[in-house]
Amino acid sequence: MKNYNYEILKSMKLLEMQKNSIFLGQSVEYPGNLIYKTLAKIKNKKKLELPVFEDVQMGMSIGLAFEGFLPISTYPRFDFLLLALNQMINHLDKIPIISNEQFFPKVIVRVLVGSKIPLNAGEQHTQNYVKQIKEMCKTINVFDLKKGYQVYKSYQKAIKSKKSSLMVEYSEEFK
Repeated sequence: MKNYNYEILKSMKLLEMQKNSIFLGQSVEYPGNLIYKTLAKIKNKKKLELPVFEDVQMGMSIGLAFEGFLPISTYPRFDFLLLALNQMINHLDKIPIISNEQFFPKVIVRVLVGSKIPLNAGEQHTQNYVKQIKEMCKTINVFDLKKGYQVYKSYQKAIKSKKSSLMVEYSEEFK
């Protein structure tokens, strides 16, 4: 079985190699959560550290995509991504539909399902909304990355796709 950490780190390097990629969110450049550890070897010039404003972050990601960037928009907990769902569901997901497929802003959204072991972080930090997001999205690819062997291949697919992708990672798999 492939090591989850290794597959995530390899995937982040693959994303970094994309000429137009930019990583944005909380703890992308400075320590604070697990996202930081997965991006520690990524060049700082590819990172944009943001404050806690999840909805604005998603809006910025969409705008960057329209300007030719490949934003990798990171959310340290699925529960925090809820604050950005207006932008993600009503804009990022629907722009291809309402534009008759003239526009496909492409954003790769990384989100972590919080760990319940060795310490349960509580209901507001450990929820998994994969099923609900899949039901709401019409154009966004949703990758549920439960095991290490799924990670790198899924990120390759996300890069190749013209659509946006939601990459759901699991904190408990990081060992």
